[in-house]
Amino acid sequence: MTRSLPTAVRTHLSALRILLVLTVVTGVLYPLAVTGVAQGAFPHQANGSRITRHGTVMGSSLIGQNFALPKAHPGDPGEPLRPDPAWFQPRPSAGGYDPLATGASNLGPNNPVLVRSVEARRAAVARFDGVAPRDVPADAVTASGSGLDPHISPAYAYEQVNRVAKTRGLRPATVHALVTAHVEDRVLGFLGERRVNVVQLNAALADHG
Repeated sequence: MTRSLPTAVRTHLSALRILLVLTVVTGVLYPLAVTGVAQGAFPHQANGSRITRHGTVMGSSLIGQNFALPKAHPGDPGEPLRPDPAWFQPRPSAGGYDPLATGASNLGPNNPVLVRSVEARRAAVARFDGVAPRDVPADAVTASGSGLDPHISPAYAYEQVNRVAKTRGLRPATVHALVTAHVEDRVLGFLGERRVNVVQLNAALADHG
């Protein structure tokens, strides 16, 4: 009966059958298989690499976040965030660590706006951490390309030790050891740089009072 149909109709019917088969295979069976393997073999990564404390999700180890004081006017979206001295601070983010606004500022290294911004950040970080401006690491004043990087350099983490320890009433040696325990080596020993995940570090810090 199918052969009695015009060639154009038979061609369209064949295309429709292929479409339905591929939809089921690639749109249903394949995603289910991948999801099942991921949940079985890598449940932590498959569920967003969430960081929990006492059953409460604090964030994801893949996405940085701000550790700021409560806003004086919560309803004012234009009110700038004030960093909380009790926590280790991340590097700046052009998108405010909003996963829906990823990206960099796209300002070149010689752009006067960026130069002024970096100098202002350097002065602010120096005052906040109680160090000389020359001792402020580069990643403390420059944002990552994605705007979501949860990592900072060990130098920036160690620079913040005294401020965090003083605010929390902890011994600097205790906080210093906590940072050391969270320094990650280069991938495969040669890719990238040594780094500290601020979200994971602050999650561990929360257990120290």
